[in-house]
Amino acid sequence: MAYSPGFSNPFGFTITPWVKKLMIANAVVFVITLAFGGLVSYLAFTPARVIPQVWTIFTYMFVHAGVFHLLFNMLSLFFFGPPLEERWGGNEFLKFYLIAGLGGAALSFIFPENSIVGASGAVYGVMVAFAMYWPDNPIYIWGIFPVKAKWLVGFLVGLSLFYALSGGGTVAHLAHLGGAIAAFIYLKSSLAPSPWGGVPKKKKSRDWNVLRSMGGKKQESKVAPEPRRAVVAARPIESRRSGDDVDRILDKISAGGISSLTEEERRQLEEASRKFRSN
Repeated sequence: MAYSPGFSNPFGFTITPWVKKLMIANAVVFVITLAFGGLVSYLAFTPARVIPQVWTIFTYMFVHAGVFHLLFNMLSLFFFGPPLEERWGGNEFLKFYLIAGLGGAALSFIFPENSIVGASGAVYGVMVAFAMYWPDNPIYIWGIFPVKAKWLVGFLVGLSLFYALSGGGTVAHLAHLGGAIAAFIYLKSSLAPSPWGGVPKKKKSRDWNVLRSMGGKKQESKVAPEPRRAVVAARPIESRRSGDDVDRILDKISAGGISSLTEEERRQLEEASRKFRSN
């Protein structure tokens, strides 16, 4: 399974810091639980025992029942996670991942005596978020067969719903559904990370505050006005070209976050920031 390039990273696919850390953490915990099997009962989440073992609402996300369980979750995180982390930033991505995982734990309260383990709830949340942002992006199954993200993720969520209702592995599939539902509700709420759908919910006047923040000095909260079209014609050609470049870069930040900029674009933005402060 692979996705095509073309997200906020202009150079295509790269593994992002928190995706890498989460994959390493899951692998390390898996090895530790293989060596010390008794730890699983202290890390797995059982709704009926949540009061004395509150930590398990988080630790269960890092415990897996077998190699293939771990492999599926980590491959899914590897493919679907980086575009979201690039778009939101590391802190927002980690918060979203944990919220989806908590959603998986919440739905498992339907069967309070049963234990759940695995990152599936969080990973299903990540897949749902990917499909909401890039519904028509092709996902290549086995690197050959292209399937649109919305259909692939919809099929996986529907499959979990079917198994949950039919009684086949009910508890695990409820955790999958809980993660997916929590992700959908969160992204549709006012708490959703910005930008949503590539456009910030409240776009400031050309986001000139970006220039202030890169200058490292605290400025007044008043937003600088947009350059007046009437005076643009009086500027030198070089100045107009520079202003157009800055506008393009600010639009790119709005669409994909500051991590989407190239080194040259970062340099241009820093230079514009210095000129902005000097004026």
